[in-house]
Amino acid sequence: MRCASCGFDNPASGRYCEDCGTALAATCPSCGEETRPDARFCASCGQPLQTSAAPSAEVSEKAVAERRLVTVLFADLVGFTTISEKRDAEDVRELLDRYFAGCREIVGR
Repeated sequence: MRCASCGFDNPASGRYCEDCGTALAATCPSCGEETRPDARFCASCGQPLQTSAAPSAEVSEKAVAERRLVTVLFADLVGFTTISEKRDAEDVRELLDRYFAGCREIVGR
């Protein structure tokens, strides 16, 4: 049986995915028949299986989780509070715009 979460091909007798641990079968709350975890309706009685709210239109029915490696950069602007208290808000924004433009260029390299 193919796992609906990760796509791993599991043996038919398995109850949980050997790759990600997701349950491979669920039961219908109306009739108790075994159903696939990704099924929206019971194949035996036709009742809806999802008890939570329907997914939003922005989320694809076949959305798959994707793991990504990311790099996070944290920068502390020493003395920023003191400088921003003494300057006009527009001057501070302009200063930050120049700072971030420089950072984007350096990080981009």
